[in-house]
Amino acid sequence: MKNISTYWKEIKRQKFLMICAAAFFIYGIVFYYTPLVGWIMAFQNYKPKNGLFGSQFVGLDKFKFLFSDATFLQVIRNTLAMGVLNLVCTFVMAIVFAILLNEVRLMLGKKLVQTISYMPHFLSWIIVTGILHDALSSSGIVNELLANWGITSSPINFFANKAYFWPIVAFANVWKETGWNAIVYLAAITSIDPGLYEAATVDGAGRWQKIKNITLPGIRPTIMILLIMNIGNVLNAGFEVQYLLGNGLVKSVSETIDIYTLTWGISQNDYSLGTAAGIFKSVVAIILIVAANKIAKKTGEQRLF
Repeated sequence: MKNISTYWKEIKRQKFLMICAAAFFIYGIVFYYTPLVGWIMAFQNYKPKNGLFGSQFVGLDKFKFLFSDATFLQVIRNTLAMGVLNLVCTFVMAIVFAILLNEVRLMLGKKLVQTISYMPHFLSWIIVTGILHDALSSSGIVNELLANWGITSSPINFFANKAYFWPIVAFANVWKETGWNAIVYLAAITSIDPGLYEAATVDGAGRWQKIKNITLPGIRPTIMILLIMNIGNVLNAGFEVQYLLGNGLVKSVSETIDIYTLTWGISQNDYSLGTAAGIFKSVVAIILIVAANKIAKKTGEQRLF
């Protein structure tokens, strides 16, 4: 009884925080979990006129169709390839950028570079893809530089060649998100005891030795947590950038699961098939996060749970 009494007293003392927490909890239930009822459509031949509970139940037919569809298998390949490429490029570049920025001693220059670097994060993909289109067009700055340097004799049509599409998407993600993602690592670096760097200086350690033996081990837990979370987002390779940059010439390498879901769910009015594709993506994400977390646990690294 004493513990229960203490428990309720603590709740009353932190009443405001409990109300705030309850508000976010309700928000999560309403906007994140309640819509999951719509997953029923993946197991139905859903017809809007019949409603969610009046449509014909077809079991796993939609999933069987997905995995027998050559286009969907191609879409999985594209999504996975771009997701892994984006993960590696943005993840590594954010760490490298944060470490290099931390080594800048001029505070004014450091703040200026940091501010400029995370500004692209606030630009919409419409603007980013517009800039890419202008820069990579036949008369754009990239083709002009390649011609002036004697690398090419004629303009390259970057958006008509399948080989260029994935690197362009990866570059767009790196340019847009590196500065923003680096903020977390910069915050982790500032929590490292400055005395360690001073001791290393006394011992004659150079900058590279300090980075290798102090900075990287100091931010290692942060790196592992973010890596596990980002692995779960591998199939979130994107929608806007592929949809805006893609065209009929590169469709075989540009279409992702999100675009496939949009095509079948909205354009073809097959909401059941679109829902099934979305469920597949969510299940794979959960599996990847759990697997990555188990690997981190077995190797003694920082983990989510």
